[in-house]
Amino acid sequence: MFGKECYSEINEFLNRAFQKKKVLIAAHRGAWGGNIIENTIPSFKLALEMGADMFECDVSKSSDGVLFAFHDSYEKRLLGVEPNIETLSSLEIKELIFYNSIGDPSGIPVELFESIVSFFRNGELYNVDRSWTKFPETIQVLQKYPWALKQALLKSPVWDEVLELLNGCRDKFMYMPIVYSMEDVEKVLKYPEINVVGMELIAHKPEDELFSDETIKFLHDRQLFAWVNSITLSNLPRHILFGGLDDDKALLKSKDESWGIMFKKGIDVIQTDWPMQLKNYRDSYFKNS
Repeated sequence: MFGKECYSEINEFLNRAFQKKKVLIAAHRGAWGGNIIENTIPSFKLALEMGADMFECDVSKSSDGVLFAFHDSYEKRLLGVEPNIETLSSLEIKELIFYNSIGDPSGIPVELFESIVSFFRNGELYNVDRSWTKFPETIQVLQKYPWALKQALLKSPVWDEVLELLNGCRDKFMYMPIVYSMEDVEKVLKYPEINVVGMELIAHKPEDELFSDETIKFLHDRQLFAWVNSITLSNLPRHILFGGLDDDKALLKSKDESWGIMFKKGIDVIQTDWPMQLKNYRDSYFKNS
């Protein structure tokens, strides 16, 4: 079981998924391509159909305080506009249409974050990303839908103001900090009233302390899962997220030498852009192990 015993009811769906699957697959922004657009309900539904156990949803806030499911800084690629979406009003954002994978208008608008929360109400797990600068508004939306307490997994960097907010929050949403060092790990553990269920480990090199088996054991000993990113964002050093093990290496060279090493190290959640391929490999790996 992951998480503290006192929050076991909130963490029920998460732990049930771990009992069934051993390693969970998180779909990065859903499953997208063609005219299926990332961070939309169809992309999330498709990701789950492809074998993901949870999906990741990004959050941006309009200039007048409305939350949208969108990763800011990708406006030009996805919407064909230059301004950051967070400088636009909600009315301006609602007029925008996504461009699809061949650069043509898709006919699909940017979705409200609240639409995502209200739609997925049957135990689907999802990770809420890029919302830490707007946690009060994010939590306010989640609190409107009782089922979200057991389904939403919040994440953030290890910032004092975020940890203080979560520690004092009435509703103990599942939380996963993004950690870069054992100092980050220890800092989070000092907050007794946060429902910490796991940690996202960032290790740019195999020599980094958060890549070590000892770190993963440290988390497991404290009933916390280890989440890593297999997504390949670029070949820049800052985008090497877990010691060079990533989707490109798994798909183009050897699944055993990428995803397989993650399994052997005891990683509990892998975020990927290729949920179906990872699911097929995971099922075969644990069937034969």
